[in-house]
Amino acid sequence: MTAASATAAVLYEAASERGVGVVRLNRPDNRNSMTGELLDAFAVAIAAAQADSQLRCLVITGSGPCFSAGADFTSIIQRDSADGSAATPSAKSYAMYQPFLSVLDIAVPVIGALNGHTVGGGFGLALVCDVRIGAQGAKYGANFAKLGLHPGMAITMMLPRLVGVSRAAEMLYSGELLDGETAVNYGVLSRVVAAAEVLPAAMALATTIAQNAPLAVRSIKRTLNRGLADAARTAARDEAYAQAESLATADASEGIAALLAKRPPVFQGK
Repeated sequence: MTAASATAAVLYEAASERGVGVVRLNRPDNRNSMTGELLDAFAVAIAAAQADSQLRCLVITGSGPCFSAGADFTSIIQRDSADGSAATPSAKSYAMYQPFLSVLDIAVPVIGALNGHTVGGGFGLALVCDVRIGAQGAKYGANFAKLGLHPGMAITMMLPRLVGVSRAAEMLYSGELLDGETAVNYGVLSRVVAAAEVLPAAMALATTIAQNAPLAVRSIKRTLNRGLADAARTAARDEAYAQAESLATADASEGIAALLAKRPPVFQGK
């Protein structure tokens, strides 16, 4: 595959004659976290994929031992809106997730090749893919409650769609992460393989999909996901209000400080 568009933080490898393109999160030293740089580059890569006339299936993966660890708590965890205008706290929270939510606009099937840990906003990115293949030994889930934060990225809407309300509630209330086998059993992952086999397995499936009639596959995706993009964005906007409110609490400050200090948090309900 040749690079159709590239930035340092995210790479887009254009569809070859097989019709498969690859978006690769490319900040392994920072666990492919959601820095402003990575989010801006991701938006560019998705735009390149949407403009790729040869694309029949898209694979999203990461470099290094993590797919994405979500927010970078040593950096900004809210950002200005795309047009640079002044924004409310909830709009700043929503703006963090807008680039990842753009995956919902891809007309062809999207496979998440989850090469390693997939947590928080990175887990949300995985959920907006059509199919997820994971790595043995990696952890999957949304640990927001352990940080004193409300989830974002439409996770409270997308997760129960996959695993059911009871399991989604258990995962979100506890903030505990799933291992690969449990993630398969819950329906988060289609399958789990050795880390080195994640991308080859995803590419093999993508090639199979790309060999099928492209108009039929796009039509199947459209009917399978009817209304999903609008519903997910509505959920993400609703979550952004709750996330912004939670971010302003003392518990959130304690949760983030405890994470960075690698100690258990002591929450006061304030």
